[in-house]
Amino acid sequence: MARNKKKIVILGGGFAGVECARQLESHFGNNSEIELVMISEDNFLLFTPMLPQVASGMIETRHIVMPIRAICKKTKFYEGRIKNIDPFGKLVTLWGTSEKRGFSIHYDYLVVALGSETNFFGMADVEKNAYTMKTLNDAVMLRNRVIDVLEQAENETDPILRNSFLTFVVVGGGFAGIETAGELMDFLLDARKHYPTIRKGNIRVIVLEALPMILPGFNEKLAEFSKQKMIERGIDIRLRTAVTSFDGTEVTIKSLDENTKDPMNESKIDVIRTKTLIWTAGVTPVNTIKRSMFKTDKGKVIVNDFLEVPEFPGVFAVGDCALFMDSKTNRPFAPTAQLAEAQAKIAAHNLHALIKNLEKKKFEYRSRGQMAIIGKRTGIATFLGMNISGFLAWLIWRNVYLSKITLPDKKIRVFLDWAIDLLFDRDISRLKLMKRETEKEYKVLDEVDDVW
Repeated sequence: MARNKKKIVILGGGFAGVECARQLESHFGNNSEIELVMISEDNFLLFTPMLPQVASGMIETRHIVMPIRAICKKTKFYEGRIKNIDPFGKLVTLWGTSEKRGFSIHYDYLVVALGSETNFFGMADVEKNAYTMKTLNDAVMLRNRVIDVLEQAENETDPILRNSFLTFVVVGGGFAGIETAGELMDFLLDARKHYPTIRKGNIRVIVLEALPMILPGFNEKLAEFSKQKMIERGIDIRLRTAVTSFDGTEVTIKSLDENTKDPMNESKIDVIRTKTLIWTAGVTPVNTIKRSMFKTDKGKVIVNDFLEVPEFPGVFAVGDCALFMDSKTNRPFAPTAQLAEAQAKIAAHNLHALIKNLEKKKFEYRSRGQMAIIGKRTGIATFLGMNISGFLAWLIWRNVYLSKITLPDKKIRVFLDWAIDLLFDRDISRLKLMKRETEKEYKVLDEVDDVW
């Protein structure tokens, strides 16, 4: 019986992977001839749009993670890190550790939805010393860091050191950077009342963006509105500014002024003294993709109009790890959850069509709108062809994202967190969590399991 089963393996448990599994469950959930398998490093779907609110203590950590087993009930789930994808042998190999064996899983059809990781553009010192905003651990570490420096600054008598404690630099003016800066400022101003010697004017939040505007891809008027609102709230936004190094105490920045003929003009290089740099300035595909046998461009898997890998029929790539060009701009689409889910739906439809000998659909993307919150009950949104800003956009953001949370208990928990935030101050307890070093040495593949 097992020999005749067709196995569809989904790699990655992010928005693209989970949506694809859900769609495939609706197509094949009751079909005994099709087996659905998902492999992911984490056993949960992380609701990344709310990460900045976890970092600012508005939402409880566990409330933005949804167990994959609770969402995809008809899919066999493996928690593990992918070591290698062999599209010729139709095998996916998982790393082993000192505790668990490595093994291989055979597939008939494959969906690659491995997402992306933070891109430091080769700056090792930034990678070592900066905080990032990609995982749940990042958000918790950042929250602890902010409380820690407030504690240090409260009793610090050296004014230069004190200022560096109270200066926070966010690199990247996209969605993640702007929302993180807005939430960070809200948290700092709320927490300040517990620290008698820290005045509002002592706190500095600086956003550095290499482009001439923040929120690229957004309507220009809305991006300008966001910039003005954030400046009014005391956030320093510096455009055309790139980071060249960060040693943990000083960030070196370079002005990218168009008029400067000499790009290394010394007068254009500056230093900001800070103990906390938050890096949100770009993503890069994961190494598993880069070293795979798939043809890639800029590290992303090249796919055709059906999101299928041309050289390997039955293999699809979706989300941040797939290269799909916008025909209007001739540039890749921005890596958003909305795009990942749209691609996952088409990939699942095309897999169903492939198995049932039906007609496949081409992927055509139309954005349903964009939204961002920029702090203190203010947001911006492009929604149903309208540009909305202020309190109404903030309300729309909350309603839309609350509706996207799939599990009812998590929906209620997030809603209650928001309600509590309206009534009470944010908690400033610092949880002394130690980041456990990830195991570098992986156990050699000692047995091939699960291959028929």
